[in-house]
Amino acid sequence: MASDPRILVVAPDDDLIGPLCQGLDALGWRTVTARSLAGAVQVLIDWPLEAVILDASLPDAQEGVRAMRQTVTPRRLPVLAVGPGAADWEAGLADIAMSVPPHAAQAALRLENLVRTAIAEEEVSLREATFAARGEPLTAAEVETNPLRVLAAGKPDRHFLALSNALTAHGCEVVAAPTPYTAFDYLHERPFDAAVLWGAEDHAPALSIASGMKRNTRLYHVPVILYLRGSGEINLAELYNRGFADVAAADTPEEETAERIVALARAHRRHVAIRRALESARGSGLTDPATGLFTRELFASHLARVAEGARMRRRPLSVAVLRVSETEAVVSAREGGWLDRALPQIGAMVSRLIRTEDTAARLSADVFALALPATRGPASRIAADRIAAVISCTAFDAGPDRPPFVVEFEVGVAEVMPGESPALVLERASADVGAATR
Repeated sequence: MASDPRILVVAPDDDLIGPLCQGLDALGWRTVTARSLAGAVQVLIDWPLEAVILDASLPDAQEGVRAMRQTVTPRRLPVLAVGPGAADWEAGLADIAMSVPPHAAQAALRLENLVRTAIAEEEVSLREATFAARGEPLTAAEVETNPLRVLAAGKPDRHFLALSNALTAHGCEVVAAPTPYTAFDYLHERPFDAAVLWGAEDHAPALSIASGMKRNTRLYHVPVILYLRGSGEINLAELYNRGFADVAAADTPEEETAERIVALARAHRRHVAIRRALESARGSGLTDPATGLFTRELFASHLARVAEGARMRRRPLSVAVLRVSETEAVVSAREGGWLDRALPQIGAMVSRLIRTEDTAARLSADVFALALPATRGPASRIAADRIAAVISCTAFDAGPDRPPFVVEFEVGVAEVMPGESPALVLERASADVGAATR
């Protein structure tokens, strides 16, 4: 059975965006099309769609964006506007403006980032309410106001230099790195909001830098843009699968490429601010002192608010429970008190492995729970299993003259059903842990 549509396409015909829709559908991002702005509003009433791709040539397109966003309030609605006129829109009205339709793999990646950021911003408001109700206001999500920092890595070339000049004209601080070695030196010395890599005749240096950044947890989320000499030089889908946030050919106007880079850099900076605000909760007196995770009581209170927010926004919500498995190694470590010493580190690992918008809690000494907004049950199991798998690769000290031990988890998940209370869904997820072991 086909999945529900995720993306609303608003276009008078298929001439401009039709091929993009076909590509997104093939990638699993099922689309539904409205031929008018009035029709688009009705579709948003009928379907809880995640984002909009809009043909900017539609009459009153800018007013239409405002009407669509008002329709889905309080849910945030990312918008990708496509067409030559999109660049002249009011700043911030469209999350992304592109003169021509992007490659489907590129669009899917950008849409995923936009949707996750929207969900994280919703979580900020919910978490602020939870902590304010308990007399511990969260730190506001303040975005840095200093100039955007962009690393430009590659040999000097007239196109690459022109792009650097365009970025500087946008107020960016551009740092040039002629080799991969100097690029990584700069990346480790200072924070960057984006990195632009010059493809030149040989893509190997750019691919090497991108690969290295994706293996580094601190640099993983920094958007990486590949700037090619021309179009059609390499498989674009492969590049996006390698983790590039955008790919631009040198025959694309430098101004447009610069605007796309600036948009990615601003989105990354906003993402960092949101994560910083959400993580500030760990410094309050309401969280578990050993791990910084939510306590059982705080999690129950926040889960009720998240569940109500999910209902209002017509988004799914799942809960996952991870319980330390009573393996022979864990039983031995527990007897010696070494498991208790490892659990704060395990809790810290859980907090780092979840997405920005997820909430992690310590329900008891060795039982953790996750609230995963906008996530269906099967996807939540994948996320919880991934966290368990990463932690199980870590060896913990078991004391003198004894080999280190590893910790495995039993995982249970449950998706919130219509009318179901948060307490009941948490019980179902906990029961699923027991079911998985029988």
